[in-house]
Amino acid sequence: MKLYGNEISSAVSRVRIALALKGLDVESQSIGFLGEGAENRQPGYLAVNPQGLVPALVTDEGDLVTQSLAIIEYLEELFPDHPLLPSNPVDRAWARALALSVASEIHALMPVRVANRLRASGFSADDIGAWNRHWMTEGFDAIEARLASRPKTLYAAGDTPSLADIVLFPQAVNVERAGLPLADRWPRIAAIVDRLSAIPAFSQNAPAIRK
Repeated sequence: MKLYGNEISSAVSRVRIALALKGLDVESQSIGFLGEGAENRQPGYLAVNPQGLVPALVTDEGDLVTQSLAIIEYLEELFPDHPLLPSNPVDRAWARALALSVASEIHALMPVRVANRLRASGFSADDIGAWNRHWMTEGFDAIEARLASRPKTLYAAGDTPSLADIVLFPQAVNVERAGLPLADRWPRIAAIVDRLSAIPAFSQNAPAIRK
């Protein structure tokens, strides 16, 4: 298998965490997506993934799997050892719901292409920062409330790391980098992230700082 991604993307971070938890080593190729003539918009990469997005996984059979959650579910089905979803159906649904609440309702509002569009519409860098912090805060408020309504566990969906944690962790890293300390407003999330930070699969695959 070959993973196209980069060190900055939180979506790629999710896949790298999942691979590490399952003990899988795949070929990787970094794809740049910042600045004029970004590599992800060039014909060479568009021939691999016409969406021009990362992550993208090419399977051993040559098939293309895109979107981080779909890639992680593919890995889960192909390599069931070290499961990434709880065995209980309700907990499994909760893990998927939390992952989607981050991927579809928070992260989707602030990738580079959204920032570029906002900038083209007259938003300043400060405006874009405020935009990101607004959606991070609204999203994490909802996740914190949902966590508070469930029995307390070590991690987001149980006592072992799951898909929920894989998606929550990179976003939490970015929330703190945006100047929103987790412990000040979201103590349950902060406690989970502290535990995850002690696990090499998570700490070693956190999204890098954007330069």
